[in-house]
Amino acid sequence: MPIEIKMPALSPTMEEGKLAKWLVKEGDTVSSGDIMAEIETDKATMEFEAVDEGVIGKITVVEGTEGVKVGAVIAVLVEEGEDASAIEAPKADAPKAAAKEEAPKAEAPKTEAKSAPAAAPKAAASGDRVIATPLAKRVAEAKGVDLSAVTGTGPNGRIVKADVEGATGGSAKKAAPAAAAPAAPTAAASSVEMADETRALLDARVPHTVEKLSGMRKTIARRLAQSKQEAPHIYLSVDVQLDKLLELRSQINATLEKQGVKVSVNDMLVKALGAALIAVPECNVTFAGNELIKYERADVSVAVSIPGGLITPIVTGANEKSFSAIARATKDLATRAKEGKLKPEEYQGGTASISNMGMMGIKSFSAVINPPQSTILAIGAGDRRPWVMPDGSLGVATVMSATGSFDHRAVDGADGARLMAAFREFVENPLAMIA
Repeated sequence: MPIEIKMPALSPTMEEGKLAKWLVKEGDTVSSGDIMAEIETDKATMEFEAVDEGVIGKITVVEGTEGVKVGAVIAVLVEEGEDASAIEAPKADAPKAAAKEEAPKAEAPKTEAKSAPAAAPKAAASGDRVIATPLAKRVAEAKGVDLSAVTGTGPNGRIVKADVEGATGGSAKKAAPAAAAPAAPTAAASSVEMADETRALLDARVPHTVEKLSGMRKTIARRLAQSKQEAPHIYLSVDVQLDKLLELRSQINATLEKQGVKVSVNDMLVKALGAALIAVPECNVTFAGNELIKYERADVSVAVSIPGGLITPIVTGANEKSFSAIARATKDLATRAKEGKLKPEEYQGGTASISNMGMMGIKSFSAVINPPQSTILAIGAGDRRPWVMPDGSLGVATVMSATGSFDHRAVDGADGARLMAAFREFVENPLAMIA
């Protein structure tokens, strides 16, 4: 009996994904545990394993297809010797079929001209409003072309210059100005129209290419917009002297050299943040509507730049780990993050984040909170600065700036200030982290 292979949910928040690559083809025999496909989620490209044994009877979603809903049938598995030719893919589950079913919901333009592409009604119909580039409008006015009777071939059905130049000018009527004004556009519609206007200007003036957003970039855009819209950010900065930490790091690395382990400054800062979160638990929290979730362990998400975006693998229990254990963990996580091989539980969660741009020469910056967390620490570059020493004399020290961003719904300013002070204390007196 045929078995439907459905798009899996490879993370708790995954609703759809891209079927990046099939590693099997129709007619191949698979066993439980065999890798069948690579699926791109919002954060990584992950391998999809077979659960059942059988023969790939039909592949219903071709590789490269984006926006495949979780639960959609992507292939059909048959038993050995079973005739696969009679199998019909469940059309309702296929993304293209779903798109066709949804298309009639859009209000189609009432013209007797040739039918527009599926996406055209959504862009060109907004009441009686016609969506066209500024250049197309000017050409239409000069030629006397009625834009409401022109089919747009531009992005989202937008009418471009070429569409107007191909239309007949003399016989077309001009649009009646007395048409009812369309309803006020929503924020989403305004954003789409603004993007179309920008693209129209670029079309006319600047050579360019258009790159489709990856699932990761879409998720980054959505989550960061959500963070800035929903979480009132408060920013607190401190200057931190690094000399004792750098000296301790040299001693630790000399000891670990034979083991092939090298502790970075960032590894030590991850430990310091973890220790500070335990010392000031009021910042190790998540705002959850009518509740405040308080964490008893410091799982620090470390921002890692990868091709196409940013990912935040988690150092679990950073407050409890040794410097060498954190070094091993961050090296392994960063390597697998850049290869797209992290498991969901390795980058989803975390109780606070750290983002270090010091190695790029950035002196200070304010980071956007990574929801649902309430705290993120932004680390700048350490450099030699004039510094007042403990005995009151003026000297030169290696100093960095650190800025904490806090969700003010969950973290009071005074508590945020206590966290920054605790972090500075651990960095400036690093032996306290291993005592």
